[in-house]
Amino acid sequence: MPRSRVITAIDLGTDKCTTLIATLDEETNQLQVKGVSAVPSQGIRKSQIVDLEKAVSTMTESLDAAERMAGFDVKSAYVSVSGTHIKSQNSKGVVAVASPNQEINHTDVERVIEAARAISLPADRTVIHVIPRDFKVDSQDGIKDPVGMNGVRLESEAHIITGMTTALKNLEKCVQDLGLEVDGFVFSGLAAAEVVVSETERELGVVVVDIGAGSTSISVFVEGTLELSAALPIGARHITQDIALGCRVSLETAEKIKLNLTSNKDLMKLRPGESKEEFSKRKKQIDIINPSDLGVYETVENLSKKKIVEGIMIPRMKEIFSMVLKVLDQNNLMPVVPAGIIISGGGAETIEIKEVAKRVLNLPARIGMPKEIKGLTMDIHKPSFINSIGLLEYGKQHGDKISRSKGVNLGSIFKPLFGRNPFEKISSIFKSLMP
Repeated sequence: MPRSRVITAIDLGTDKCTTLIATLDEETNQLQVKGVSAVPSQGIRKSQIVDLEKAVSTMTESLDAAERMAGFDVKSAYVSVSGTHIKSQNSKGVVAVASPNQEINHTDVERVIEAARAISLPADRTVIHVIPRDFKVDSQDGIKDPVGMNGVRLESEAHIITGMTTALKNLEKCVQDLGLEVDGFVFSGLAAAEVVVSETERELGVVVVDIGAGSTSISVFVEGTLELSAALPIGARHITQDIALGCRVSLETAEKIKLNLTSNKDLMKLRPGESKEEFSKRKKQIDIINPSDLGVYETVENLSKKKIVEGIMIPRMKEIFSMVLKVLDQNNLMPVVPAGIIISGGGAETIEIKEVAKRVLNLPARIGMPKEIKGLTMDIHKPSFINSIGLLEYGKQHGDKISRSKGVNLGSIFKPLFGRNPFEKISSIFKSLMP
């Protein structure tokens, strides 16, 4: 009988909370999505929790819907982390090979990674990832896997990603209030890279820019390893806000306008066999947006697509990629990423974003698409679900390497008695007993 394990991914973003539940067949090593849910987020701003109760309510709604679709409850989950509190650095560790015959084993590798992890951190920061970049055995460097090799001295360079302790604890508390354990926190840029970057691109050097609603995550790969992780305090929601201000409409209407432009972006391109004169005439006809066609009944005049895209949206997109360029320049990475830029996240679906990235960074650019996986994937095969699918892939690759210590999870103890969000139920029971 085939064995399988359950992997759950929770991506709590500024715009929406996505939950994916999948099973991993351990014989074929294939994922199959069993449950999918995406609900609008509340209590989140710039990818960080600002209202704990609303955040828990959002996650509860998303998780319950995914569990109903999957047909079973889950006990733990991988959770994405993003926001400007994310920082990274590269560190080195050195150990002596312990084996009498000087053959390097897995214990030696674990020791040298722990040595690289031993960096001085402020009290308010916590290590999220320690990712080995390469190893050096005696005088031979550039080694990817030293196990089985002979040597006296083993060195390792590791990429360390850290986050604000309070932000991680608040996120962990939300998950535990649902009755779940945290399998691991995963930086959103790293999760996106799991599904959009090819091995060739990793070796050549590539930049993954994951544009969420409230923040943008950056992951840079050089010579097959992760060189830099960073986050910017700007995202796709800023584009929506600009449309709202520029067109004097509500945020809800601005979002409808942005989505309409994105869904009809192919209409604004030259069709095969169409002359430039015909295209110019057709473009003028479809340039006007009638608000009533979008279900908007604000007192707004007809809007010009060209003015919105070129006058409002593109300047903000230029700002996003100018900030990406600044990060790359500050770390001297522009010359070592010839594979260019991969854009992922919900912001990747914005009209003209690939062309803007090419112009600003002067690099090849493409829109990242998630890998094909089995199961209920019809609605999630789009850039906005890349992080969630990346969490599943991360769990598939690293599920047996979870080093995170797990304390007593009170939520999981009370869940069978009081259901989801048990502490709220217990509180209401005590209140009802009081005179």
